[in-house]
Amino acid sequence: MLQELNRNRRGFTLVEIMIVVAIIALLAAIAVPGFLRARKRAQASRTLNDLRSIDYAVDQYAIETNRATGASVPVTAWTSYMKQGSLLYNTGQDMFGQAYGPQTVDSLPRIPLTTWSTLSDVAGTTFFSPYGP
Repeated sequence: MLQELNRNRRGFTLVEIMIVVAIIALLAAIAVPGFLRARKRAQASRTLNDLRSIDYAVDQYAIETNRATGASVPVTAWTSYMKQGSLLYNTGQDMFGQAYGPQTVDSLPRIPLTTWSTLSDVAGTTFFSPYGP
């Protein structure tokens, strides 16, 4: 009779299920901070690429319109040299909604301070050099 009961018992016990859940939670606790850090690092890389693109756009604008060193370039002027449909072309802002603002010919664009403070834990001054705050 006891052997028949044991044969019909299929499935997992509560303890076995709790052990599996604990292992999954432990793996998630190890992996999630790494994913978040990688995401912030990707955002920092994109911001750096945006700053380079702005620099190239301002230079192109200055060449085509004969602007001298130190001339101010409004946002609408340099955004017209960005890829159509991109965030920079549409808004002139970074991914956090911070405006890059007007630029100056032959001066490097600067990262907005709030963006810098958001990303400074994964990308320091040397990462954003020479575009740092």
